[in-house]
Amino acid sequence: MPVHLLVDRDILSTSSGDCVGTRPGASTANHLRVGLLNNMPDSALKATERQFLNLLGSAAGGLADGLDVIVSLYALPDIPRTESGRLHISRFYSGVNDLWNAPIDALIVTGAEPRADNLNREPYWQDLAKVVDWAEENTHSTIWSCLAAHAALQHADGIARRRLPDKRYGVFECVRTADHELTAGLPSCIYMPHSRWNDLPENDVAGCGYRILTRLKDGGVDTFVRKGKSMSLFFQGHPEYESDTLLLEYRRDLARYLRHESDICPAVPGGHFDRATSDKLTMIRARSAADRKIELLADFPIVALRSEMAAAWHPIALRIYTNWLGYLSARKQAQFKQRPYRNRSEDANLKPSIGCMKTGSGDVAQTPVLSTALQARAKVSGV
Repeated sequence: MPVHLLVDRDILSTSSGDCVGTRPGASTANHLRVGLLNNMPDSALKATERQFLNLLGSAAGGLADGLDVIVSLYALPDIPRTESGRLHISRFYSGVNDLWNAPIDALIVTGAEPRADNLNREPYWQDLAKVVDWAEENTHSTIWSCLAAHAALQHADGIARRRLPDKRYGVFECVRTADHELTAGLPSCIYMPHSRWNDLPENDVAGCGYRILTRLKDGGVDTFVRKGKSMSLFFQGHPEYESDTLLLEYRRDLARYLRHESDICPAVPGGHFDRATSDKLTMIRARSAADRKIELLADFPIVALRSEMAAAWHPIALRIYTNWLGYLSARKQAQFKQRPYRNRSEDANLKPSIGCMKTGSGDVAQTPVLSTALQARAKVSGV
């Protein structure tokens, strides 16, 4: 039986319309159910879906045959959205209130674009804080990405992030600082993309019982973990990023400067581009600083530059996520042996309401309700 990644709008529904259960791992040991709480702004909403679905699909391909990974999409209500963003959310996402009774095994919480000087002043803070508490009690593990990691530590431990003097922007060399099942198979030195203005003080993080797994070579926490009722994994970086994500973010930041929406002319992200690409971007930045006009953005050679980039961190990201899914699978198997839930034959009745992707071969098995647009965004990269 091949491994599948199922993108499902309502993981409670079966072909007969019956409810399978209301707690993590409720149906069978052969399904891992992962919620993706996507908090990114409209400009990055679909790209973030694609990045995480591709990474999960590739990681699922490294697991044993016969295991399905079901992904459900969730959204917070108070993230600012345009009309097109709200339409997309209404078509493909469930609200955060649907999360409270969802029988998921794990959760991934993305970052968000900060708008307030303190996270507890963000419009979505109360809902996100509730997610932090809920995940600890109701999942086997949760991944907290970038701003979500900062929010989780502020809510759970009162650790306030600190603004950096300059944006930490680019691909950074990191060192593995601890042996852990989630970093098994990683080399001692890895590379990871970062794109953030804020940082968590390492002494505060370690002092609250978090274990540092990887650290930036030049200083600062990259990845860390804490095991409570749930295994919480935190990334200040972005292993899910695609090869051109930093380039597109740089273009966005440069556009904001040229439109006078920001007073900071962004530095070129380091550690990612080859010399020729870096020289081109440096020249564009110099011209932008000297003549601050939005028309200069037309000279940004986005297509040409994309073709010259590769994502050196992808094997590292794949290993971490494969380890994570393996951890979830082991927990699910142990839970099911202890407390089998209903009839295992019900597993055959579960059908995705949005679509099914066979990650072993990269082929997409379409279902009638899967939109062409979502198929394109959710297509799994070859393993």
